[in-house]
Amino acid sequence: MAIHAPEVNKTFFVYGGDTGPQNRYLLAMISYYDHDKHLVPKPTVVRDQRGVDDPHDNPSITIDSEGYIWVFIAGRGRHRPGQIYRSNEPYSIESFEQIIEREQTYSQIWQVPEKGFFHLLTLYTSGRELYWETNSDGKDWSPEPADELQKLAGFGGHYQVSRVRGDTIGTAFNYHPDGNVDRRTNLYYLQTTDFGKTWTTADGTPVETPLDNRYNAALIHDYEAQGKNAYPNQLLFDKNGHPVILHITAFGAAPVLYNAPRAWKVTRWTGEEWVDQYVTVSDHAYDEGAFYIHEDRWSLIAPALPGPQSGFNGGEIGVFETTDPGNPENDWWQLKRQVTRESPFNHGYVRRPHNPVDPFFAVWADANSKENSISRIYFTNSRGDRLYMLPYEMKDDYAEPILVNPPVPPEGENTINYYR
Repeated sequence: MAIHAPEVNKTFFVYGGDTGPQNRYLLAMISYYDHDKHLVPKPTVVRDQRGVDDPHDNPSITIDSEGYIWVFIAGRGRHRPGQIYRSNEPYSIESFEQIIEREQTYSQIWQVPEKGFFHLLTLYTSGRELYWETNSDGKDWSPEPADELQKLAGFGGHYQVSRVRGDTIGTAFNYHPDGNVDRRTNLYYLQTTDFGKTWTTADGTPVETPLDNRYNAALIHDYEAQGKNAYPNQLLFDKNGHPVILHITAFGAAPVLYNAPRAWKVTRWTGEEWVDQYVTVSDHAYDEGAFYIHEDRWSLIAPALPGPQSGFNGGEIGVFETTDPGNPENDWWQLKRQVTRESPFNHGYVRRPHNPVDPFFAVWADANSKENSISRIYFTNSRGDRLYMLPYEMKDDYAEPILVNPPVPPEGENTINYYR
C-alpha cells in the first residue's frame, strides 16, 4: 500500500476513503510524504468508485523503472471489475490514465529489476484462487485474466502475502476448507527465482503448479490437524535470503474467548528447516501489523495492545522487538514501546512500505470498530517514538503531518530537528 522512491525521497501511498463518516461512497486515492520537506500534498482521486460502498475495492501500488506510478484497484469477485492506472508523469500524482479494466482482486504487484512487473492476484474462478502474470513494460495486460493467467493454487480458496528480494519472489498462503473463509487454515510457501518459469519450496525442490490438493510440498504447518485457523500477515527475507513469515493463529474466526489465544508467530526457514517463534497475542484474529528485519533486531509494529473497542479489530499500537530472532526457546518478544495510548478509536491494519525510510516506517488508520466514524491516517518511525497523523482536512495544497504525543528530545538536541 506504500512504496519509497529514493530517486525523489518520497514515500507514495494509496488508500480507499469515502466522502464522509456516514457515507460509504468510495474513492481510490494517492498521496505521498516528502521526506526532505516534511510535507504531504492533498490526495489525488485516482478513481471515483461511482457509488460502490464495498472496501474490497482498495488500491495497491508500485513504481516502474522509469518512475511511473502504477495503481492497481481491486474489483469484487467476478461481478465487478478492477482497473489498472498509470501516472501521466514519473513520480507525479497529478493525474492518471486508466490502462485497462478487467477481472482482478487482491493485487500484489512487484517490480523485478530488468524484468518488469510480477503480479500476484486472486481470481474467483472456483472460490478465491491464486494466479500470477508477468509484464515487461506495462503494456498489453490480459483483458481476460481467467483465460490467460497462470494458476498458482486452487483447492478451496486462499489468501496470500508476498515479497520480492532481487530475483526471488515468494508467496505465503493459507487455504479455505470447502471454500469457507472463516475456517482458513494451514500455512504454505512457494518461491520463484526465474520470473515464474518454475516454482520451488524454500529448499529449492521444484513444485508443479497449480497446486490442487491441501497436502503438497509447499505445506509448512498443518494447522488444520491442530484445529487452528491461520492468517498470513507478512512475508520478508532475512539477510541470507531465507523467507520469514509473520502470521496469526487462532482456534476460530469469531472474537470470543474459546477461540483464544490469537498468537502472533514468526516462522522462518533456517536453510534446513522451518522454525517458529512466538511474538505476542492479540484479541482479534484479523489484526495486522508491519514486520521488519533490522541489522541488530527484528521488530513488529502492530495493534496488539488492548484498545477502546475491546474484542474488535485493531487496538493500541505497540513496537515489539527481539535481538534473538528465530530462536524457538525465546518464548516472547519484548514490548519496547507503546506508540498510541488513550485513543478514542481502535488503530488497525498497519502497513509496511516497500523499502521503508524513517520517519514513514509504518502507516495505518483508526476508526470506531463498532460503528461508522471518521477515520484518520497515521504513520510512525522505526522506533515508534515519533507518531504523526495526517491532517483530516486540508485548506492548502500542502501541509505538515501533525505530531501526536511528541517525545521528549534528548538534552541539548534541537527540538524541531528531533521531532522531524
